[in-house]
Amino acid sequence: MRITFKLFASLQDYLPLEARAKNALSLDLPEGTTLGQVIERFGLPQKSCHLVLIDGRFVPPAERATCVLHDGETLAIWPPIAGG
Repeated sequence: MRITFKLFASLQDYLPLEARAKNALSLDLPEGTTLGQVIERFGLPQKSCHLVLIDGRFVPPAERATCVLHDGETLAIWPPIAGG
């Protein structure tokens, strides 16, 4: 299966160099891959994965380890953001 993986703000540094310009990467994954496995694969710190969306739907922290991804979905992750 193939998904689109997007990282925003400071998390973009975890993407390969060639994907950083668009902050997106097309990933080929085995069927049954979970959101948590993608987070682990890229070495993302759990505390930095603040807002996690699959096709615009929020995935709560308690569901991330077991949430199975499906072909064609877009996984987008943002870190906590502060501003003034």
